[in-house]
Amino acid sequence: MIADSHFHTSFSSDSETDPRRQIERGIALGMKQMTVTDHHDPDFPPGEFDFLLDMDAYMSGMGALREEYQDRMDLGIGLELGLQPHLGTLPGELVDSYPFDFVIGSTHVTRHIDPWEREKLIEGITEEEAYRIYFEEELTNLAQFDCYDVAGHLDYVVRYGPNRNRFYTWERYGDILDEILKTVIHKGKGIEYNTAGFRAGLGWGHPMPEVWKRYRELGGEIVTIGSDAHEPEDLGACFKEAGEFLRSVGFRHYAVYRHRSPVFYPL
Repeated sequence: MIADSHFHTSFSSDSETDPRRQIERGIALGMKQMTVTDHHDPDFPPGEFDFLLDMDAYMSGMGALREEYQDRMDLGIGLELGLQPHLGTLPGELVDSYPFDFVIGSTHVTRHIDPWEREKLIEGITEEEAYRIYFEEELTNLAQFDCYDVAGHLDYVVRYGPNRNRFYTWERYGDILDEILKTVIHKGKGIEYNTAGFRAGLGWGHPMPEVWKRYRELGGEIVTIGSDAHEPEDLGACFKEAGEFLRSVGFRHYAVYRHRSPVFYPL
């Protein structure tokens, strides 16, 4: 079973799932490795969730669980870190302060707007303009910061546009997506196959298939696979489809990070 390198627990403000339930679910699915990546998103727009971790409690709690389950699960302690250009040195200083195994760099916010708020996302602009603004900010984040290992769910924004991925094509956005991929590769980072896109009704895991094909053409090699599960029933969801697709476009291995370094396993 492919290792899940992106899932959440009750340490994330948007999940109520006890970490043990996620670990036990992974064991039941036959996973040998998992990496928890709870949310930390500094200066997230005010709303229902603050997406801020009690970092000391998180590291202590997960460290204890890693020891408790060491005979049944290789549990990595990771982080899904929300990036915004104005955060400056804050993300890097945070990552340097704790012994994470893995850091996902995600763009959840654009123009200080949570794309989940669809009306705000496109207020005064078109859907196409909103998507392009998001990708431009994502490119800035991925170029500016070095504190992440892989870029998370590259086209996250398309979950929330009025038409979602109906008009989202490589022909329309390939120029900016190409720059994102070149930046990630140049910096020695990877991207994740995030299967939550299936649950969102997009018909594929993030990012869209054409992005993966271009990533491979450009020489991209580092791929992690994550369910983005906030509940146990979503852990490892659509991993069979993920593996089959990645193999179909030329990938033969996926990565699991330990001590901030990728270890490769056959798909």
